[in-house]
Amino acid sequence: MSVLEMIRNSLLASLGAAVVTKEKVEEATRRWVDEGKISRDEAERLAQDLVESGRHQWEDIQEKISETVRKGLDNFDIGSKKEFKELKARVENLEKQLTMREEASGKEQE
Repeated sequence: MSVLEMIRNSLLASLGAAVVTKEKVEEATRRWVDEGKISRDEAERLAQDLVESGRHQWEDIQEKISETVRKGLDNFDIGSKKEFKELKARVENLEKQLTMREEASGKEQE
């Protein structure tokens, strides 16, 4: 599993926690309505406000994590997938050229 896949899975797991939080907020506000502590309208507004606030916080966290990961990968000085494929193709081409030269050299010695 690559570093990016581990980060992705961590983010998805956190997203699941955010969904649970929404459900918990709605459950708590329903309970407060049932107990007469707040009105149904207040409960709906409170739930919406908390969910929206959580969504904004989640987006901020995602941006910060993405930026941190990008900076971290830049510090590792790791080539891109495209660069890796290009280098692999060049190595394969050089290996073919070397094999052809070795074969030609072997025939000349005979």
